[in-house]
Amino acid sequence: MTKLLTAILLLTNLFAQGQTKRVLFLGNSFTYVNNLPRITADIANAMGDTLLYDAYTPGGYTLQEHAADTASLNKITEGNWDFIVLQGSNLPSLQIDRVEVEVFPYAHYLDSVINAKNICGETIFYMTWGMKNGDAANCPAWEPVCTYEGMDDLLRLRYRMMADSNRAVVAPVGAVWRYIRQHYPSIELFVSDNIHPSQAGSYAAACTFYTGFFRKDPLLITYDFNLDPTVAANIRTAAKRVMYDSLLYWHIGEYDLVSDFDYTQLNGFTYQFNSQSQNQVGQIWDFRIDIDTSVNPAFTFPDSGTYPVQLSSFNLCDTIVSKQLISVSDFPTSLKVDNPELPVMYPNPAGNNVFINLNSSYRTSVNIYNSQGKNVIVIDHLSGNEIDVRNLKSGVYFVEIIKGSNAITKKLVIQK
Repeated sequence: MTKLLTAILLLTNLFAQGQTKRVLFLGNSFTYVNNLPRITADIANAMGDTLLYDAYTPGGYTLQEHAADTASLNKITEGNWDFIVLQGSNLPSLQIDRVEVEVFPYAHYLDSVINAKNICGETIFYMTWGMKNGDAANCPAWEPVCTYEGMDDLLRLRYRMMADSNRAVVAPVGAVWRYIRQHYPSIELFVSDNIHPSQAGSYAAACTFYTGFFRKDPLLITYDFNLDPTVAANIRTAAKRVMYDSLLYWHIGEYDLVSDFDYTQLNGFTYQFNSQSQNQVGQIWDFRIDIDTSVNPAFTFPDSGTYPVQLSSFNLCDTIVSKQLISVSDFPTSLKVDNPELPVMYPNPAGNNVFINLNSSYRTSVNIYNSQGKNVIVIDHLSGNEIDVRNLKSGVYFVEIIKGSNAITKKLVIQK
């Protein structure tokens, strides 16, 4: 378990008491139907938390339309939102050349406005679901969306890509729906149009969002909405299995401020201190005898003994303090922590082979998808660092690298 995941779980315990979150929902009828924000707020209220929200959800709206709508932009610029949820149409499931023109630029633009006006807020991309029987309107021109599974696979991939490229969070509602369809097929998630959510479908989305906003185990939720208690309990189980058990996979907490450090003895009473903090803009080391603001200072203690050392890591939104008692002596001591590094993939474009760095002991698995969202290479446990792509044709692919509890999606070009 990484330090970051440990910190998230510790924060979850600290936040066991009531929290208040401010959330803006920008979407369309998928958010409006059954009043998803209200259901999420009711769940929070039953859990002793408070969700203050606003929503703007014109029917059929795309991210492009939100990006051009003064009402959407004005709501973003009100500021002081903890989370801004972005949910568009089904365009992300279409051909990649269309998505790169009609979706990705507007996702990035909205995220940039959010970051400029909400320094401490986070963008959440609302991963939607495939239509129950596939997208009949686009099926003749784009075969992958002819089935629920094919359309759902593409939506999952594209929303992950939007989140990865913008350092944003994913609310994996579509993945929770998929789990429910596989494990509890008697639960009807769609209304009669086979597109929009039933009450059960909206409750599944609300449980997912509550878990993301407040980082609490959805199995603890006591509010059943208008559902049979058994149905509601099964939906909460799906939210736990898909989201709560894999928070970092969906980037929940990945961009939080974390304060930690390790140290090694250089010689005598001189020690090297190394910050393991994440997402900080500065730090203050307090050795009691002296203060240091460098990232990784060396410090010489006056004599042997036990000394408290405190690291205060801060950004524009918060300050987190970590402390350790250091036993100083003439005998050599060390403490090193294995942290998984961000994966590096090369060359790109590639011909017959792709290499991924493996600079830690964390298990790495790899999925490669073609531009239609089909999984063309699956490696459950990558040994070595070389992947044979000779059987792949020239074109654009997407490589999902899962390393320890971290996951990232990278674009790969194959040129023969």
